[in-house]
Amino acid sequence: MTDSQKLDLLLSGMQEMKQDVHLLKDDVWTLNQEVDIIKYQVTYLSLTLENDIRPSIQRVAEGHLDLSRNLHEAMKPCLETEMLSLKVHMLEINMRDVKAKLA
Repeated sequence: MTDSQKLDLLLSGMQEMKQDVHLLKDDVWTLNQEVDIIKYQVTYLSLTLENDIRPSIQRVAEGHLDLSRNLHEAMKPCLETEMLSLKVHMLEINMRDVKAKLA
């Protein structure tokens, strides 16, 4: 291989390298654009989560807590009535036992 051919081969390789570097620069530019878009979307989602979704979830949780309290308060008289019914039943059993002993 002559010096001229070696030089042509070297120049050809350099030209291919320049084209590869140019393609690489284009790819990096495209990736940077896509990363910027993703950053914007993440920021938007983060703000949406913070400003819209969290307060809504908190409102739902507070409403659930209020409903739970109201249910417990509404059931309280039922529980008291049930306890009184059990006490009356125990007293009736005791009274039957007393009557049976006296008879």
